Amino acid sequence: MNRMKKVIAFLLAAAMVLSLTACGGGGAPASDNASDNISSSQSPEPTPVAPGKKGSIEYWTVFTGADGSSMQAIVDAYNATNPDYTVNHRAIEANDLYLKMPLAIQSGQDVPDLAINHVERLRVFKDNGFLTDLTPYLEASGIKAENYNPKAWAMTDMDGGHYGVPLDVHSYILYVNMDLYEKYGNGALDDGILTWDEVRASADACVKDGIIPIGLAWLRVKFLAAYAQLGGKLSTDGVTPDFNNDKARQVLQNWIDLYQAGYTHKDGDAPWELFLGGKMLYCPEGQWMYNNVKESGLNAKMFDYPVFDPNVKGNWTSSHQFVIPKDDKRPAEELKAALDFVNYVGNNSLEWAKAGQTPAHNSIKNVPEFKDMPQAFLADENEELKIYDYKYYGYAVESLDKVLGEILFGRMTIEEGLSQAVQETKDRIETEG
Repeated sequence: MNRMKKVIAFLLAAAMVLSLTACGGGGAPASDNASDNISSSQSPEPTPVAPGKKGSIEYWTVFTGADGSSMQAIVDAYNATNPDYTVNHRAIEANDLYLKMPLAIQSGQDVPDLAINHVERLRVFKDNGFLTDLTPYLEASGIKAENYNPKAWAMTDMDGGHYGVPLDVHSYILYVNMDLYEKYGNGALDDGILTWDEVRASADACVKDGIIPIGLAWLRVKFLAAYAQLGGKLSTDGVTPDFNNDKARQVLQNWIDLYQAGYTHKDGDAPWELFLGGKMLYCPEGQWMYNNVKESGLNAKMFDYPVFDPNVKGNWTSSHQFVIPKDDKRPAEELKAALDFVNYVGNNSLEWAKAGQTPAHNSIKNVPEFKDMPQAFLADENEELKIYDYKYYGYAVESLDKVLGEILFGRMTIEEGLSQAVQETKDRIETEG
């Protein structure tokens, strides 16, 4: 496949791939990241700002929901410092950004100076020549690896270069209705960790009283969290998908056993709404959904995702990363200005934490207001954050999306589902590159 055909295939795939995050409560992934797209699928018009003394930086993000307001507040605060280059923030629906950014780079027209990408995108974007290696510029920028969550930083070290600076880590965790927990929990969370055996120990008493023990919506990330706890990988060699294995089967059999015992919601139910309504004891969801909890008035807390082994915690996690899209015409001074803004955000990230996120810059740990936030415990986690870096992650998780519900609800066997998902991933790698 020649270069142009590869680019065309990549762009077609980019328009289809839903590589990330959260369910809006009903269990189906809304888009690349529901935390980025809570309010609308339409990209809001950019807020124009006057250029600074030397110009402006064009900054594209995927924050079209409520978190877009938080990011805009950070941008406004930065611009108020009277920098040489002001920042123009343009929020674009994630799937649109992942199509428009490569097209701009390929055409050389209207390439943004700075963009937000999910970490799972970086490998394929880097391999296609869409990202700038930041290594030559980091030392002068004041941006240092030791100031960031080590897991999120290390994910963008690729082939001798460094291609991103983490804005945050955002995890799929466990929400617990603390009022129900007092009645049914049997002290399971005294050590801060919930095992699947402890879920079962509370389940019969819950069911007897019409309470659902645990929700199992947005199965993709639930699979990935538990699978990573067991040491599972989507690809052993980084290319060929091989997640049809005993570890994957263990994760799925656990679900089936819970469902068949009557310990989960039913097919078609909306578990997040049931949890917010006080009808569910445990509900895994994204940390970014905490505002829903506050608005509902529910007495709920966040904990790590349930585990098989209390000694091995693991939360499916992603990271929004700052990247510099490739543009050979960009003056070095503008690139430096973009990194100046990135460094500012890292050191002034409380507003981002208010959006329900966990900023990746270590300075947030010293902010008293952040220490009182429910997601603060995630800032101290590293190995517990299960971040996937498989180049064909998008293909794999889209294939899993098609079969996981079928497996859980008994319309497909585990072997049938995993075989289909692996084969479809292989086929897409072959045909789309």
